[in-house]
Amino acid sequence: MKIFFLFTFSTFLLSAFEQAAASAHYDKILTHSRIRARDQGPNVCALQQVMGTKKKYFSTCRNWYQGAICGKKATVLYECCPGYMKMDGTRGCPAVAPIDHVYGTLGIVGATSTQRYSDMSKLREEIEGRGSFTFFAPSNEAWEQLNSEIHRNLVDNVNIELYNALHHHMVNKRMLTKDLKNGMTLVSMYNDQKLLINHYPNGVVTVNCARIIHGNQIATNGVVHVIDRVLTAVGNTIQDFIEVEDDLSSLRAAAITSDVLDILGRPGHYTLFAPTNEAFERLPRGVLERIMGDKVASEALVKFHILNTLQCSEAITGGAVYETLEGNILEVGCDGESLTVNGVKMVKRKDIVTSNGVIHLIDEVLIPDSAKQVIELGGAQQTTFTDLVAQLGLASSLRPEGQYTLLAPLNGAFSDDTLRMDQRLLKTILQNHIIKVKVGLNELYNGQELETIGGKLLRVFVYRTAVCIENSCMVRGSKEGRNGFIHIFRQIINPAEKTLHEMLRHDKRFSVFLSLVKAADLDDVLSRPGEWTLFVPTNDAFKGLTDDDKNILIRDKNALRNILLYHLIQGVFIGSGFEPGVTNILKTIQGGKLYLKTVNDTLLVNELKSRESDLMATNGVIHVIDKLLYPADLPVGNDQLLTILKKLIKYIQIKFVRDSTFKEIPLTFYKINIIESNVQPITRKEDPSITQLTKLIEGEPEFKIVREGETITKVIHGGPEIKYTRITAGGSDNEEKLKKLLEEEVTKVTKFIEGDGHLLEDEEIKRLLQGEAPVRKVQPNRRTQGGAARRRTRLAYP
Repeated sequence: MKIFFLFTFSTFLLSAFEQAAASAHYDKILTHSRIRARDQGPNVCALQQVMGTKKKYFSTCRNWYQGAICGKKATVLYECCPGYMKMDGTRGCPAVAPIDHVYGTLGIVGATSTQRYSDMSKLREEIEGRGSFTFFAPSNEAWEQLNSEIHRNLVDNVNIELYNALHHHMVNKRMLTKDLKNGMTLVSMYNDQKLLINHYPNGVVTVNCARIIHGNQIATNGVVHVIDRVLTAVGNTIQDFIEVEDDLSSLRAAAITSDVLDILGRPGHYTLFAPTNEAFERLPRGVLERIMGDKVASEALVKFHILNTLQCSEAITGGAVYETLEGNILEVGCDGESLTVNGVKMVKRKDIVTSNGVIHLIDEVLIPDSAKQVIELGGAQQTTFTDLVAQLGLASSLRPEGQYTLLAPLNGAFSDDTLRMDQRLLKTILQNHIIKVKVGLNELYNGQELETIGGKLLRVFVYRTAVCIENSCMVRGSKEGRNGFIHIFRQIINPAEKTLHEMLRHDKRFSVFLSLVKAADLDDVLSRPGEWTLFVPTNDAFKGLTDDDKNILIRDKNALRNILLYHLIQGVFIGSGFEPGVTNILKTIQGGKLYLKTVNDTLLVNELKSRESDLMATNGVIHVIDKLLYPADLPVGNDQLLTILKKLIKYIQIKFVRDSTFKEIPLTFYKINIIESNVQPITRKEDPSITQLTKLIEGEPEFKIVREGETITKVIHGGPEIKYTRITAGGSDNEEKLKKLLEEEVTKVTKFIEGDGHLLEDEEIKRLLQGEAPVRKVQPNRRTQGGAARRRTRLAYP
């Protein structure tokens, strides 16, 4: 119990300290100002003054080291900290300022205009007397900046208007800055009018958005805080202001349509960046009509102008981001005296304070991504792509009610040669960058296929720090619009058209490597479906290789396979998918390791530069190199082979261990089995027949009843190496024997389909097959009767 009490008490103390710290930002900043001025003597504070103005700040570390406030250069001033004063002949501010009543304290802090008006309005007697007051006293400059008409009306009616106005600046209890908590509401001494307090992390404290510029001047009957403007009465809610302000009629219509206006009538601490009618008129008519006709888009539009925090202009001394009610963020900053939104000066009128927030009038409508069409999401770095989409007529195919994903290359990805292409070809290229469905970044996964509006299937590759589609990888900047996503890519996406083998066969640079692949019986690997990364040496890598040398290599098939398969990796690895500067260790099919990394956008393989990377194939990717790769830990035991390899490989020292041999690498890692047969339907008729069986393999093929004349092709990937025997239609005797034998088995098959558990006996069929692969038992599937002949293909992956 004692332990529980101690834990509870300590938690309470921590909570209390945290709350105190959260409301003491002003005092912390003031302490930092003391530290910065410690060389100037005791009780001196360092301030920054914006050049060309009288505005002074106790600065945050960020502003101090930048030497600027709101982007404007600031000079350093040294003044006595609040509550202290100078003495003749001494450094710093060693003397404590005299403590007087509130009226006298107004003179001590230099608020002489407020002091004079207190005299004129007969307030002096009250603030010299007994009590505990907080006086938010406008500075002399604040009175000068007050609207002249308002100022004149106050001075002309000192006994009522001026007296009430000064009472509006007072609270009937003492409140130091540490007591002024963010979001609190105080009741003033005039007609219980509200005073809205905001205490910001940068040390700024505001009262109805007026900044305290000199705080905590203690008086015998209270405290005085000097503020930078004269307070005016707080209006009603933000909703009330919008409903009566003629210049906000367009915003009012949008807020009513989207059911957002009522939100702005509720209690809260909102900031509204309110576009004027003129701002709405600047929007293209089609855009405005589309948004206003779409309740979801109009709601997003209005909410994008609302922050769920109260941001007074005087509290903004640098850029910061704030979340809007729509969910996305706005960057609010300042440029001198002007507020900026997303880096643009657009605020016409600042700090219209209401009972539930503040309004800043702006001359530009802010359109969130969620209210935009997907084609409108392109930024300054994707203008080439979006312009081409519009010029080639593809934008019109992106219907507002549809769902799309744009894969937008950066402007630099479009070379002059690309832009000079025939427009039909260029349109095809762009179609490969528009996906038929809406796919967000977090919905993409490795091995996924995305269909474009041009009918192409694009493959997705997900790596540790990158997401790539075909040969191109994403950069930051994905956005979601009303009818789709846009993702940004480094390069133009080139969908694969050929297999690895076809690419090698059609490029003369790789003729030597391809001949060795064929000699090692590996060309089938590069022809079949799969996912491979192949490092292909050009013919330059084989300079000095004679025909005799080549024959020696070819005769030692194990050695040749070891060398070639050291260039092959299971999986597709795009060069730009690697984290820059980080070594990636990948295991090859040979068993050795390759060390890959990218430096300055160049792929290095075992420290050798790839001359051309990311050549996409339907079954993998090719990276071109100009040296033959060889595993450094693999010894050679043959003098002739060592001599040949030394001709080709000079960047590493090849180990020699006499009589050592290369391990045999079976081709089980890729074997693909094929069943292809042209069959007559096996039905419930009495005399069904099979006309031709072109390939039989060992395995467990699915048994299907097919329609007459139908051709079935089945491809099975993976699994152990399986031998298969071909039966061609060359010999009529064999064909007749096979036909007769199969006809005898039809009854057994038919009975099995109807429920008889007896399966085909295959002993006699095996005698007619070349090889030793038996035909295993089959499982029943479904029955089909009649129908025209057709070809059926099925891929089954491991």
